[in-house]
Amino acid sequence: MLKVCNGGECRVPVFDVLSFGAVGDGVTNDGRAIQRAIDACAAAGGGTVFVPAGKTYLSGTVRLASFVDLHVEGGARIIASDRRRDYPNDALRCLIEAYDASGIALTGTGVIDGRAKRFMTAELPHIYRGNDWRPRLVGFVGCRGVTVRDITLADAANWALHPAGCEDVVISGVRILNDLKVPNCDGIDPDRCRNVRISDCLIQAGDDCICLKTSGEFPQYGPCENVTVRGCTLVSTSAAVKIGSGTVADLRDIVFDGCVIRASNRGLGIQLRDGGNVENVLFTNMTVETRLFHEDWWGGGEPIYVTAVPREAGAKVGAVRNVRFTNILCRGEGGVFIAAQDPGRIENVLLENVRVEINKWTKWRGGRHDLRPTGGDRRTGISDHRTAGFYVERAEGVTLRNCEVAWGANRPDYFGHALEAHSAEGLAVENFRGEAAHPDRDASTFMD
Repeated sequence: MLKVCNGGECRVPVFDVLSFGAVGDGVTNDGRAIQRAIDACAAAGGGTVFVPAGKTYLSGTVRLASFVDLHVEGGARIIASDRRRDYPNDALRCLIEAYDASGIALTGTGVIDGRAKRFMTAELPHIYRGNDWRPRLVGFVGCRGVTVRDITLADAANWALHPAGCEDVVISGVRILNDLKVPNCDGIDPDRCRNVRISDCLIQAGDDCICLKTSGEFPQYGPCENVTVRGCTLVSTSAAVKIGSGTVADLRDIVFDGCVIRASNRGLGIQLRDGGNVENVLFTNMTVETRLFHEDWWGGGEPIYVTAVPREAGAKVGAVRNVRFTNILCRGEGGVFIAAQDPGRIENVLLENVRVEINKWTKWRGGRHDLRPTGGDRRTGISDHRTAGFYVERAEGVTLRNCEVAWGANRPDYFGHALEAHSAEGLAVENFRGEAAHPDRDASTFMD
């Protein structure tokens, strides 16, 4: 054990993993040595477990304890073992995990590397196929006072950072750099968490970059609430920012502000599929760029996507209420899409100062609505339909204020109306600008 001293006064104890037997050659499994350092730090009442620069540390699961900061120094790399027996907790299966701990931290400018390709079984041109078990990088369950700062999480084979049932969570300055062809490699997934602050992160992920949810996995932790996300830069083959699709319990009081989204399948999304409700959500001051991908990836290039559809036929679905999209500049291959299976499932949605520029530039097929996951089959929910600038169906109290649609030079036949609405009770359109993609054929708006 080392102590950091300043002017003769010693402060936080530091436990160097090399002193506990870590080798750092990238071949020897250093997981037990890292765990010994964590356990010694916890026994001393807390401090810093130090992972020194210049070495690569192979590891399976290690478990943090209360008041321990695992600090991965710049130039150090922890890499994931590809042996299943090195992940004894099948319930969560994480490289770094914690349960019911307080005051834990994961810091430093080093790298935690999931080595995703070691868990893939096949590579198609647009996607990898994964094996039946893939470890997550970081998972914290039932913890209080969680800090993740400045670390790089790279090449995750599954979710990169999953706080579940946690309270008082700060995630700041984190880089998540995943392979865009790896399925399920979400960036940050706050699940049934409270009082979460995510800021200044750079996330590249094949699956959702930031995804709030209330999964059925941890029912004891209740809703997800009081969450802010600010100043992040995001790229995803799925949704850059999403609430859902796991929505078993309520999600509420959520703010997304000042983010930049590039080259993503979807931009800003609410995907309600279960019995919980989503309410009181703000999306403000964003630039969003979306594009089409192969249909193995959910989505149709929608910059804004709000849906409420049961996951299984005949199942209960909650409601989306009180949502605001303000000051959003969109460029993409799809339009804004708001739709529910039944009336009363989407209520009181405002889009204000939202500009949507739609063009076609990729090779992938467009002109579809994608409501997956629904109906229990991975293909159910896809249907052919022309692309509108703004599409509203069976949503009540939607307001479009100072919104605009602009079409690019490449306008395939399936580009349609600037605004299309069906059974949209209480739809208010104020100072809407935009004509149809093909004005010689279609009216600018279609409402029934």
